[in-house]
Amino acid sequence: MAKTKTIYVCQQCGVTSPKWAGKCNSCGEWNTIVEEIEVVGKKNTLTPLASRVLDKPQMLSEIETGKMQRFSTSNSELDRVLGGGLVPGSIVLLGGEPGIGKSTLALQVALNVQNKLVLYITGEESLEQIKLRSTRLAGENNSCLFLCETSLENILVQMDQVKPDVLVIDSIQTVNTELIESSAGSVSQIRECTSGIMKKAKAMAIPVLLIGHINKEGSIAGPKVLEHVVDTVLQFEGDRNYMYRILRSSKNRFGATSEMGIFEMRQDGLREVSNPSELLINSEHQGLSGTAIAAATEGVRPFLIEVQALVSSAAYGNPQRSATGFDIRRMNMLLAVLERRAGFKLQTKDVFLNIAGGIKVVDPAIDLSIICAVLSSNFDLSIASNVCLAGEVGLTGEVRPVSRVEQRIGEAEKLGFEQIIIPFANKGIDPKKYSISIIRVKNVSETLKKLFKGN
Repeated sequence: MAKTKTIYVCQQCGVTSPKWAGKCNSCGEWNTIVEEIEVVGKKNTLTPLASRVLDKPQMLSEIETGKMQRFSTSNSELDRVLGGGLVPGSIVLLGGEPGIGKSTLALQVALNVQNKLVLYITGEESLEQIKLRSTRLAGENNSCLFLCETSLENILVQMDQVKPDVLVIDSIQTVNTELIESSAGSVSQIRECTSGIMKKAKAMAIPVLLIGHINKEGSIAGPKVLEHVVDTVLQFEGDRNYMYRILRSSKNRFGATSEMGIFEMRQDGLREVSNPSELLINSEHQGLSGTAIAAATEGVRPFLIEVQALVSSAAYGNPQRSATGFDIRRMNMLLAVLERRAGFKLQTKDVFLNIAGGIKVVDPAIDLSIICAVLSSNFDLSIASNVCLAGEVGLTGEVRPVSRVEQRIGEAEKLGFEQIIIPFANKGIDPKKYSISIIRVKNVSETLKKLFKGN
């Protein structure tokens, strides 16, 4: 007869112990040990090897993929991040902070997907609340069914009866199974429920969109194995003080993880932003110092952003360094390059940096625009509004080549810029193809001479 016992498992390294402790003795992490229920003495009912029917190995040419063609979600930004749409049988995990718009995005997908039967299961809202939210989103789909349910066994029965083309679960932390005695949202419940849904979905070739909560560290709540089980992990980011939302993929078995989707949160839901450059650039900054336009990319998508810098004399003995939307350690490195390689003394100045629009950029090609914005503010010299920059800055002060430079030039030309400064090391570019003037530079000093030559 099967029995149960309580064990304590570290979510970081997986080591088990008979009692709870604040610090794991194996990996040394704090507050990572959680309680789990383990079933012991379970009877082995496996079929003997001699009587099993084994699948025959197949070559790639023999495998049929007719039923596994991906389809669009009718949301171009989500399709971009997913790699072209949903793949039948795939499990997509969508995580983000509370109130960022996860449920809104999932509901819009359920209401807008074309020619597909959608089953939307919610464990956090009643059906009346779903109806009110769908009215605000001004969406209606007669092929979308809604169910308020938290039992895994009932969800699996509904999947057999309804046979949906798309399944949405909001959220996986509210689903529980009778096989586990712990409460909903525990590590064992989340792991068991996700595995049960995954087996049924892959057997029926149903794509599943799971909404997951995040913890105070910013990672998806539950065991780390949850992110290994699913096929795609999406992170919904953004500052609730701004209207922009960024959708990134940290794992994708069916596409690239370098793509980014941009949405605008409005009263009637999330609106897709097809051209983020026009929204992230302020056309009224002409004549103001401390601003520079950078040609950045996210995946294969180019866009222009406005870099703002403010340099002032330190009011106290210890100068301040602050960066919003950019890695502050890289900003300190660029300031050190300015002082050591270009001869500008900023050790007694406060330096504040901001990426306009509330987005976070990790593209190293905006290094050159950051340096120019800092010096523009330091000397109160404005940068011409028709100039943008793209270049990575090395520790020796050289401007290193950047990827996808032709896409960056094309985006700047499309938005009406007249000049773009790029690294000299980027070869193979035909200036005759573009109406924009292309200026090549080798190092930081040469960039500053060409940018501020009239001052």
